[in-house]
Amino acid sequence: MDLRHLRYFVAVAEERHFGRAAERLHMAQPPLSQQIRQLENELGVELLHRTTRRVDLTEAGRAYLERARGILADVEEAAHQARLVAAGSVGHLAIGCVGSATYSLLPALSRRLSEELPGVDFSFRGEMLAPDQAEALRTGAIDIALLRPPVADLSLTVHTLRRDRLVVAVPVAHPLARRKRMRAADLAGADLIVHSADRRSVMYDVVLGLLRDAGVEPHIRHEVGETSTLITLVAGGLGVAVVPEPVTALALDGVTYLPLTGADAHVELAVAHRADRSEPHLARTVGIIRSTFRHTSSHLRRTR
Repeated sequence: MDLRHLRYFVAVAEERHFGRAAERLHMAQPPLSQQIRQLENELGVELLHRTTRRVDLTEAGRAYLERARGILADVEEAAHQARLVAAGSVGHLAIGCVGSATYSLLPALSRRLSEELPGVDFSFRGEMLAPDQAEALRTGAIDIALLRPPVADLSLTVHTLRRDRLVVAVPVAHPLARRKRMRAADLAGADLIVHSADRRSVMYDVVLGLLRDAGVEPHIRHEVGETSTLITLVAGGLGVAVVPEPVTALALDGVTYLPLTGADAHVELAVAHRADRSEPHLARTVGIIRSTFRHTSSHLRRTR
């Protein structure tokens, strides 16, 4: 028995006539009658009452018809799902995001992913530092990461998306807030709020590197894990912070953002995933992310 027998039987059962069923199946009547007889012999039951005018279902035939229709429907659904999976149109993906991407970039990205891949179930984890994201990729806790390089793990595939300018978040009452732009040297003596060194933050290394190159001894007052907390502390007047420009989307009262000048006053944003992952829906999602970020740019906003 194969699916062909089921399709033949369903056609005869629905048409109640071998001739009409044969036309529907685009085949001759004698082979159709022979296939139905083979099915009955294999099952050991009579499925049809045959007369010269029409065909009627036996009780066994009616029961078999219901199950046969279900089996064929399941087979068609399985084929449909397989095609969707192969096309990258269904599945589940968890995306981890660095804080600055969470605020300014994630809303537009999530909308586009929902529009282009409505069959993929996306979940997002924000405020993740790059080392935490790399570990989450390795363990499978997330599937894709939007993070700040460098990423030393060779088991991950990393594509740079864009370079973001660095800006200085300053309390509006701070003397530095009167400036139009900042240099790293201008931060000498300022109370700094930075991302945590204990959590191996990329931004911690970037900021301290800029200050070191400018000959500035950093005066770190607070270390925090989340960018939103960092900006909240700036708004509270507890210090200044160097952050990627997309953080300006956090337009809190009491904070102004000043551009940081200098050739090295940039930080990259990248998308990463495990190199051994090749599922179609993951590949399509990474492609959409790369396309989205090729057409985006951030613009400095000053908020008072």
